[in-house]
Amino acid sequence: MVHPDEHQGEVLITSEELQAKVRELAAQINADYAGRDVLLVCVLKGAVLFLADLLRCLEVPAEVEFMAVSSYGAATETSGVVRVLKDLDRSIDGRHVLVVEDIVDSGLTLDYLLRMLEERRPASLEVCALLTKPERRQVQLEARYVGFEIPDRFVVGYGLDHDERLRGLPHIAALS
Repeated sequence: MVHPDEHQGEVLITSEELQAKVRELAAQINADYAGRDVLLVCVLKGAVLFLADLLRCLEVPAEVEFMAVSSYGAATETSGVVRVLKDLDRSIDGRHVLVVEDIVDSGLTLDYLLRMLEERRPASLEVCALLTKPERRQVQLEARYVGFEIPDRFVVGYGLDHDERLRGLPHIAALS
């Protein structure tokens, strides 16, 4: 049971809406990657719940790798400085790579990550983002698969946190 928190505000996306969208995204990925293996690169920690649900819905052969990057720390605004905290454990050379991300906000972190991965010569490199905030974008960046477009509010739940709290909420809520 997830305990309520005084900082959790309005529910923006319900658990049911999240699960329906995950199934929809998986269907698109299944169609696009039919006949190919895909390597899912989960951006820790925020995307782990999304990855787990997405992986269970995929029918195409999929492997999983993890990366951890940071540009926030305990703040609610990105610092713009990206640090790689955990790199991939194996080569992506020649692989079909799908980066699984929780949220695309300014785009700075994901842009850095994609440029770094592109240098490793994947056969293809795409992004599946649960959430996007287009009005916050500071770099030109498009994710191939996007779950929800949300307003410019700091959100928590379903893997997203504020100072490592509220990740376990089954829905997406605005931080009050």
